[in-house]
Amino acid sequence: MKLLKKILLTNMLSTLLLSSAAFAGAESGVYLGAGVGNSNIKGPVDEENFDLDTNGYKLILGYNFGIVPLVDLAVEGSYVDMGDESDGVTTFSQSSLNGFGLAGVSFGPVGFFAKLGLSSWSADATARGVKKSVSGTDPVYGIGARLQIMKVSGRIEFEYYDQNNFDDVYMSSISLLYTF
Repeated sequence: MKLLKKILLTNMLSTLLLSSAAFAGAESGVYLGAGVGNSNIKGPVDEENFDLDTNGYKLILGYNFGIVPLVDLAVEGSYVDMGDESDGVTTFSQSSLNGFGLAGVSFGPVGFFAKLGLSSWSADATARGVKKSVSGTDPVYGIGARLQIMKVSGRIEFEYYDQNNFDDVYMSSISLLYTF
């Protein structure tokens, strides 16, 4: 009886591991999503060091190619609002439009990815009634993990914005995406 249970268990595990679903990458096609997270910006604003630590959000549009099993390749664009914060004297806000290339590996419904791209950003600071705006285009890097069930995926990620005007700019977020 124990041998029969072992054979059945081995067959079920083999079927699960060798099925095409277990080796499939992320769902191929256009995807749309949104996310929320914590954004941090540190650096000089109006000749003072400023430390923004607030909630932000992102809107995501991308395309996953799904060419090779186990490998995810995608292009993605996003709008990110880093949020705004005031320390009583200075009010600061930043937003960006981003373009990424993503590469990752999939282990069934779970995957891990890295992303590399460019960020076109703008920041506004108001101090003592005077508004100052700065903008630029700089590299952005990210890493993350995803869990996909059919056409819906959730992901958690960390993005670092390599901006020349500020010391540290990054966002940690969770997102929900739907593939069409």
